[in-house]
Amino acid sequence: MNNETVGGVHWSFWAIGAVTLVWNVMGVINFFMQMNADARASFPESHRAIVVGRPAWATGAFAIAVFGGALGCLLLLLRKPAAYYLFIASLLGVIVQLIHTLGIASSTIDFSPFEISMIILMPLVVAAFLIWYSKWAESKGWIR
Repeated sequence: MNNETVGGVHWSFWAIGAVTLVWNVMGVINFFMQMNADARASFPESHRAIVVGRPAWATGAFAIAVFGGALGCLLLLLRKPAAYYLFIASLLGVIVQLIHTLGIASSTIDFSPFEISMIILMPLVVAAFLIWYSKWAESKGWIR
């Protein structure tokens, strides 16, 4: 083993896997907080309006996005090729959820630039990156 690899895999694989797992676990925590009425009460009014008014299909998409991403990251760290398919499901969940956020919620809520980046751009970028990265890591032989 040299300074650049751990178990034949470049150290960056483990770092990216760990950081994106933390990102997706934060999404899972956010999901559970949104399902808890006491936690929702502490949200800013704009966020509470999104959660309370969200239809079941958008909530389901949110669940697929965060749980698919978290499980995909876990499988990525375990070097399993099924991570790729969970990342695709996660991206689809993100897109469907954003249909609600952009199409319905944004008509009544004025999002700040920070909210736009965290609610809209970051989930899309991270989900798309993980799809690409899992295939790239597989091509390097890091995923078996």
